[in-house]
Amino acid sequence: MAPPGGCGRAAVRRPAGGPPPSSALRRCAAGPAGRWARSLAGWPAGPARPLPAVMAAESGRQFWKRSAKLPGSFIKDRSKVNALPMKSKKASSFHEFARNTSDAWDIGDDEDEDFSSTSSSLQTLNSKVAKATAAQVLENHSKLRVKPERAQSTLSDMPTNCKVIKSSSEAQLSRTSEEACVRTSLQKQQSLPLRPVIPLVARISDQNASGAPPMTVREKTRLEKFRQLLSSHNTDLDELRKCSWPGVPREVRPVTWRLLSGYLPANMERRKLTLQRKREEYFGFIQQYYDSRNEEHHQDTYRQIHIDIPRTNPLIPLFQQPLVQEIFERILFIWAIRHPASGYVQGINDLVTPFFVVFLSEYVEEDVENFDVTNLSQDVLRSIEADSFWCMSKLLDGIQDNYTFAQPGIQKKVKALEELVSRIDEQVHNHFRKYEVEYLQFAFRWMNNLLMRELPLRCTIRLWDTYQSEPEGFSHFHLYVCAAFLIKWRKEILDEEDFQGLLMLLQNLPTIHWGNEEIGLLLAEAYRLKYMFADAPNHYRR
Repeated sequence: MAPPGGCGRAAVRRPAGGPPPSSALRRCAAGPAGRWARSLAGWPAGPARPLPAVMAAESGRQFWKRSAKLPGSFIKDRSKVNALPMKSKKASSFHEFARNTSDAWDIGDDEDEDFSSTSSSLQTLNSKVAKATAAQVLENHSKLRVKPERAQSTLSDMPTNCKVIKSSSEAQLSRTSEEACVRTSLQKQQSLPLRPVIPLVARISDQNASGAPPMTVREKTRLEKFRQLLSSHNTDLDELRKCSWPGVPREVRPVTWRLLSGYLPANMERRKLTLQRKREEYFGFIQQYYDSRNEEHHQDTYRQIHIDIPRTNPLIPLFQQPLVQEIFERILFIWAIRHPASGYVQGINDLVTPFFVVFLSEYVEEDVENFDVTNLSQDVLRSIEADSFWCMSKLLDGIQDNYTFAQPGIQKKVKALEELVSRIDEQVHNHFRKYEVEYLQFAFRWMNNLLMRELPLRCTIRLWDTYQSEPEGFSHFHLYVCAAFLIKWRKEILDEEDFQGLLMLLQNLPTIHWGNEEIGLLLAEAYRLKYMFADAPNHYRR
C-alpha cells in the first residue's frame, strides 16, 4: 500500500537502529505521508513539525523524483486530491517478487546533518509500522492458506501452554508434558517450526497412521518368511528383495540392509569373517587418515563436516550427543578422504543417519531417539560405526555423480523430473511456469538429500527398504518417487497463486504425521510412473 505523498515507504521499511534519514525524508515524515503513517500506528492526528504540510509533501515528491535509484521513485507527479492509499499489486512471479521487496538501503551516505533530535521518534514510528504491517501480511497469508476443510486439523495441532495437542491418529505417540515443553523451548531457541514429539524409529503400530495392532497375522507371517530366508545357507537375494519391497520388519532390518547393500555376502558361513575383516579395515583407515584432519589441505573439509554435524536432525536428542557426533565426523571424514573426486559435500551428512539408527536398533529395544549411547559397550559402538560407514559408501557409489564438481547428477535428475511432470500433470507444470518457479529451486534438495528433509526419519527408513530392493533404487527409482511426491500435493500447489507462496509450500510440506500407509501409497504411484515411462522414451519426451 503506497502512502499519499509517495514518501512513506522508506520510513516504513527502514528498521529501528538503521542509518539516519535524509533531510527530505524527515520533511516527508512531517507531511501527508507522515500523518498517514502515524494514523496506521495509532498515533494522534495533527502536525508533527512546524513546516507547512504542502511544502513538505512537495519537497518529498521532488526528492523521490531526483533520487531515481531509490525504490518507490515517482515517475509522474500525482495530484494531492487523488493521493489516496493504494493497495500494492500482489507479486505473481519471481521477478515481481524481487522488485517489490527492494527497500531503501541504497540511500547514499552523503547527508552530513545531525538529526539526533528526530531519529528516535522516526525509529519508533518505523518499528511500530513495520511490525503492524508484517503482522497484517502474515494474517492475510494465513487466511489464504488455511481452508475451511483443514481448519479443524490445524487447530488440533496448535501448542497450548507447552503442551502438544495430539490428533487421534497419533494418540499412541503421546509423551510427557515436560518433554514437550523442553522440545518446544529448543525449537523456539533454534527458530525452527514446532513439530510434535513423534518417535524417530517407531514400531510397526507407530508407523501406521491408522493405529493398526502391533502385529497382525500377515506381519507375523512376513517376519517368519524373512527369518527363513536369512537363516538359509545361501540367502536368495532376489527373493529377499521381493519380500523387502513392501517394507522390512524392524526385527530383521539390520541384517537385511547389510545384505541388500552388498556389504554382507549371501553365504551364511562367510558373514562373520567378512564383518570382522571390514570392521578392522575401517578402523585401520581411521588410524591412517584421521589424524590428517589437522593438516592444511584437509582443514577445510574437516571444518565443514564439523559445522554440519550439529545441524543433522537438530531436534532429535540422539544426534546431539557428543559421542554420536564424533562417530559421524569420523565416518564422513574418512569417506571424503577416500573419495577425492567428490570429497565431502553438504547433504552427505544426512545419509549416515538412517544406517546409524537401523544398526543401533539392533541393540536397543526402546525408542532410539532418546537413547544414551554411552550405555553401550565400546565394541558395539565400533561395530555400528563401521557398518554405517560401509553401507553409506555402497549407497554413494551408485550416486557419486550427485556430489562431484557442479553436481551433474542432480542437474540431470532435476531436468528429468521437469520433463516427467510436464507429461504426467501438465496443469501443475504450467502453474510453475506461470509464476516462474524453477524446479531447481525446490527439487535440488530432494535429489541432494534423497527427500530426507521432506520426510520424518521413520518414513525415510521405510522408503529405503524399497530403494534397496529396487535395481538402481537410489539413482533411478528415486526420480519417480519425487514425481509422485510432487503430484501428491497438486491441489495445494494449484491453490497457491504467487511465487513466494509456492516456494513456502514446497519447502515446508506437511508430512510430519506420515507413516507406512502414506509411504506405501507414494511408492505404489512411483512404481506405476516407472512402469509407464522408464522404458518408453517416446512417451517420456514430447
